[in-house]
Amino acid sequence: MKAVIINALAIIVGTFAGNLIGNRFSKKLEEEILDILGIAVIYIGISSALKGENTLLIVISLVIGVALGNLINIEEKLNGLGDKVLGLVSKRSKTSQGNFIEGFVTASLIFSVGSMAILGSISAGILKDNSILITKSILDGVTSIVLASSLGFGVGFSSLVVFIYQGLIVIFSSFLKDIFTPGLIADLSGVGGILIMAIGFNMLKIKKLNTANMLPAILVPIVYESLIRKLIEIIFG
Repeated sequence: MKAVIINALAIIVGTFAGNLIGNRFSKKLEEEILDILGIAVIYIGISSALKGENTLLIVISLVIGVALGNLINIEEKLNGLGDKVLGLVSKRSKTSQGNFIEGFVTASLIFSVGSMAILGSISAGILKDNSILITKSILDGVTSIVLASSLGFGVGFSSLVVFIYQGLIVIFSSFLKDIFTPGLIADLSGVGGILIMAIGFNMLKIKKLNTANMLPAILVPIVYESLIRKLIEIIFG
């Protein structure tokens, strides 16, 4: 859990630094930085997506995940949470409110959904190896500087999501180490990579995608590996 705390703190520190530096950036430079970061996010997403092994499972996971996400309406609930958090910390304009929510949701997805978050947390939980999460902390700290310079303090509040998400993986993976096979980890990276690509499309304003509603897709490979696949093996030998 030590590395998870470091990761969360890196995001908070990066957010404060980004807000300080961001005041010195022109609007044009902020937009260009966000654009190049969007391209980088798509590249990271493609790299992660290509690690997937079971293409059919990845596609099915995405379809089921989007259906569940829309049924639960995660995007709206996250926006509502962003509104409440913003109401507690600030009384800003509607534009600032939009930036806060966008920063919170975008950063939460970028920092939480990806191979390093999953692999690093599993490695910390099973092998007690924090090296991946420490490396991720450095990357997240730098990324939060750039994001916060354009989107503000909402980025910093994503540290709560990162702490809870990665912390739970660390705790559960130590008990469920037999479930997290190399194949499952690869497919989780595949699904996560596609979600990260969707974030990149949003950042570049190519198409507005409700990325939060896609999040349940991450759970489908875990359910398949831990329950459905084992039932199939039992039934069909």
